[in-house]
Amino acid sequence: MLHLLGLDPGLGVTGWGIIAVAGNRLSPIGCGVIATDAATDVPTRLRLLHEALAALIAAHAPAEAAVEETFVNRNGASTLKLGYARGIALLAPALAGIPVAEYAARTVKQSVVGTGAATKQQVAMMVRRLLPGARFDRADAADALAVAICHAHHRSSREIWARAAALADRAGRGASG
Repeated sequence: MLHLLGLDPGLGVTGWGIIAVAGNRLSPIGCGVIATDAATDVPTRLRLLHEALAALIAAHAPAEAAVEETFVNRNGASTLKLGYARGIALLAPALAGIPVAEYAARTVKQSVVGTGAATKQQVAMMVRRLLPGARFDRADAADALAVAICHAHHRSSREIWARAAALADRAGRGASG
């Protein structure tokens, strides 16, 4: 059974979700949020975010991680701070030696709901359907579980294509040799 970590980064609130994958079966392991105080300076908030993610990774030992890509908005300062948090979300698993994938928000929504224009409520509803027993109080945690689900679907597709390519390669060598 493989454990996957999904992260929905934010400087104020970073959502996290861990799922177990066994074949095409997905099960919730845990989810939550890491919140930082806006009154605290940015370097301290980033350190706290990194420490919390490192502790989460140490406690759950996920095999792979996936991070939602940054949504760029009109406020440059907010986008920059989100980018800082995203950098920490990418760095923490990488420092632990865990492969990290990245997915656009539209790709996550498409994978979970079936449309890239899904609302947060639709994402949360589908996460509850795909992961019976998942309990979350915040949309950020549901979004993080959705990132993990998206990664599970995409990694499964990559594995199928890799096996097909290996079979085709062997068949090609057998026909020519």
